[in-house]
Amino acid sequence: MALDPQRMANASEDDQRAFVVAAVLANPTAKAVLERAHSLDLPDWALMAGAVYQAVWNVLTGRPADYGVNDYDLAYCDPTDLTAEGEAAFVAKTEAAFADLEAEVELCNQARVPIWFSAKYGVERKPILSTEDAVKDFASLTHSVAIRLDACGEPELIAPYGLDELFSLTVKPVPNISTPAEWNEKIAAQRKLWPEINFIPAPLPEA
Repeated sequence: MALDPQRMANASEDDQRAFVVAAVLANPTAKAVLERAHSLDLPDWALMAGAVYQAVWNVLTGRPADYGVNDYDLAYCDPTDLTAEGEAAFVAKTEAAFADLEAEVELCNQARVPIWFSAKYGVERKPILSTEDAVKDFASLTHSVAIRLDACGEPELIAPYGLDELFSLTVKPVPNISTPAEWNEKIAAQRKLWPEINFIPAPLPEA
C-alpha cells in the first residue's frame, strides 16, 4: 500500500512531535550530531533547518532519512559574546568533535545573525536572545522547528508555531520575506528532490 504523505496532518500534537523526533533520529548522522553536541556543553544549542524538516519529508514520502540532507546546521545562542572571535572558538571546538563524520556540520551563534544579515541585506533584524527566538524568525513556518538533547540526554523539540505547517506539506514564505530571490531559488532545487511537496514562491519586488 502506498504511503500517504499527509497522513500526519490531522494527528495530535503529541503524535506529531513524536514523529519528528523519530524521523530525525532515524538518520544516523543527525543522531551522532545531537549526541556529540550534547557532550560539548554549547550554550542554548539545537540542530535545525534541513536536517530536521527534510528528515520529516523523507519519512512521510518513504525515502531514506538522510536523503537530500546536504549539511547539518547546529546552532547555539550566546548574546553575551557577539564577537566573531568568540564564535570562531566554538566553531573550532565543534570541528574537532565532528571531524570523522562524513557530513558537513555548520555551527553558528544565532545571536550574531542579525548583525551580518542586516549588513548583507540592508534590513533591520531584531536581536536574537535565544535559540527559540532564532527558530521563530525563519523564512517559513515549515522551517520553524529544531531539536536538541536536554540535560538528561532526552530529545527536546523546539516548535514555537506548532507542527501543522510542516505536516501540511505546503511550504510558503513568511510575509514580506527579506530574500525572495534566494527563497525561490532554494525551493526550485528542493522541488526536484521532493515533488510531493507544494512549494509556494515568494513575490519578487517590482523593478
